[in-house]
Order: sequence, then structure tokens, then C-alpha cells
Amino acid sequence: MKFGIIGAGIVGTAIAVQLTETGHECVGVHTRGSLSYERFRRYINKKHLPLEELVPAVDFLFITTQDGMIRSIAENLVAKALIIPGQVWIHCSGSLPSAVLRVKESLPVRCLSLHPLQAFASVDNALAILSGTHFGIEGEEEDLGEEIVKDLGGIPHKIFSDQKTLYHAGAVVASNYLVVLASLAVELFTEAGIEEGEALASLLPLMKGTLSNLEQVGLPQALTGPIARGDVQVVQGHLNRLPPKLVEIYKGLGSKALELGESKSAIQGLTYPSEELDLLKSLLSKRHSDIEFG
Repeated sequence: MKFGIIGAGIVGTAIAVQLTETGHECVGVHTRGSLSYERFRRYINKKHLPLEELVPAVDFLFITTQDGMIRSIAENLVAKALIIPGQVWIHCSGSLPSAVLRVKESLPVRCLSLHPLQAFASVDNALAILSGTHFGIEGEEEDLGEEIVKDLGGIPHKIFSDQKTLYHAGAVVASNYLVVLASLAVELFTEAGIEEGEALASLLPLMKGTLSNLEQVGLPQALTGPIARGDVQVVQGHLNRLPPKLVEIYKGLGSKALELGESKSAIQGLTYPSEELDLLKSLLSKRHSDIEFG
């Protein structure tokens, strides 16, 4: 296929390189920044083209800009009458549906979204891990999207257009909030006397071990710890000593852990003793003011 790139960021550059290596033709790139274009050229030496030259020359148009610019770019293409019937417009946002590109119902183009479920730190990093990356696919040409993802070396997953926000929220929880959880754990370690830098260094092997368990045995079997064991006294001790601002976070996560713990027990043919289960539910549902500190 002949394709063009609007937006020469990390994702756009990596996609252009990977698709070129699999035999597709990158006609050119359009970007507002000279620095991003120079970086793009270091990886794939293609011309910087005005939209009036780039758009009519391609079958597939990748819009790999920041999310907030995607709609305005589509509107600009319409305003300039740069509409090629049958052309496929593709954006790579995880939060926006492909329909954001359809600024008019009568547009004779096909709209698609391909979102790499990965955090890329640089173009080199993206090229190193793009193969094997999972992609969320959504839009009017999902089968075509699967083919493109496979050419990128990725693993395709079709998602519901009207629930894409939940897909993106799940990605945020898994990636961004993992960092937040590490920050909370470090905060508790420093309260216990461990220096901040040492706290993170000591927690990372534990977190990596948990990720390894998730890879090996999956959910819910990877869950360990006091809630999985039904250890009411340990949970009570945590709640009694936690800084007040962290109590609600702990209880919310604990309630979810208890759900997983019940599922894990059921798989093993076991159940929580009813008294322990009731006590855990009570502890994790109490209002902040009901918990004694000291």
C-alpha cells in the first residue's frame, strides 16, 4: 500500500519504518515541527510534503498527532477539499473512536483506529518492541486493520467503538496507575524508615515478581497476600496504622482483592470461612471515621 504520515512523532515514525520494511511505500510525511521531521528523516528518508501533495498520493493516511489535534486535522482536510473516495484515514489514539475523523456523514473515506497498547519512550524503543505489541482495533475496516497490525508485527484485538473509553481507562489503570501504586508503596516504606531511593529499589523486584506470576498463572491465581489468605488481623493492622489519606485507596483496592480472592478460592475448590469473609467485607467497607488509628 501507499501511505502517508501526518505527525512525525514517535508512533508515526515507528509505524512508517516498520511498514516500509514489510514492503509498503511511504510517500511522505507532513509535520509542523522541523525537529520532528529531522528525526523522522534519520529513520526513513522521505520528503516533507504539503497536505495538497501528500493526501492525493496515498491509499492510507495515518494521522499520528496528539489526540487533541486529530479532529481539527480531519476538519482541515475537508475544508481544503482533500477528500479521496475510498481512502482510509487511520488514527492511533487510545481514547478517541475512529468516528472522530468523520466530520461529515457523507465523507467517502473509511475511518479506522489502531492503538498500540504500549508506552514508547523513544523511536528506537518503539522499533525494538513494536513487534509483539498488542493493538486495539476499532472502526469501519477492522479486518484491514488486523492486516496492518500483523504487518507491524503486532497482535490485533477488535474493540467495541462505543466502549473505547473503557478500553483506554483499562490501559491507564495498568500502566499509569502502576506507577502511582509504586509511589504509594514507596511512601509507606519511607514512613517505616527506608530511604526513598532504597524503597523503590527494594520494591521493584517484588513488583516484577508479581508481573511474572501474572504471566505464568494469570488471574485470579496470581493474587497473594493477607486478603487472599483471609488474614483479618493483618488487614485490621494495616487500616489502624495507615496515614488517613491512604485509607480509602487501600479499602477500594482491598475490596477488589477480596473479589479476586473469592474467585481464586472457588477455582481451588475452597471457600473463605464465613466469619472471616464477613469481617473482611466489614473492614473494607467501613467509613474512614469508623477506623481507629494509633
